[in-house]
Amino acid sequence: MECRKKAMDLLARREHSRTELERKLTSRDYEAEEIDSTIEKLVEDDLQSDSRFTEAYIQSRINKGFGPVKIRIELKERGVSDLLIEESLNVHADSWLELAYNQQQKKFRTKPDDFTERARQSRFLQNRGFSVEQIQSVLKNV
Repeated sequence: MECRKKAMDLLARREHSRTELERKLTSRDYEAEEIDSTIEKLVEDDLQSDSRFTEAYIQSRINKGFGPVKIRIELKERGVSDLLIEESLNVHADSWLELAYNQQQKKFRTKPDDFTERARQSRFLQNRGFSVEQIQSVLKNV
């Protein structure tokens, strides 16, 4: 019962993936069987949902200006399935280019005028998690 209470406390703060909950509860020395049964019950009660977590996480990262490559890696680290990641990222497929453009404009405000500046802006967008195709499109159309 205490394991469920701790899991509920964690979920009350923010959505968690199943894997995140397992890691956090394991670090608090709960038994593996107790953790599994607790999480199963939370899933049955619709208190824990990887799809809800994924959507909330993606929206949070979009609001901070991150692209699909970085978000995909972060979700994978949090134990979200590849299929769920792809489905969730595809919902936002039309907005990645606009987001990359907005990030470029916010940071640089100008078109790259030489190779060095183009490389610098390209590295910035790559570090923000945008694909090579998205970066090339943004820098070509600025």
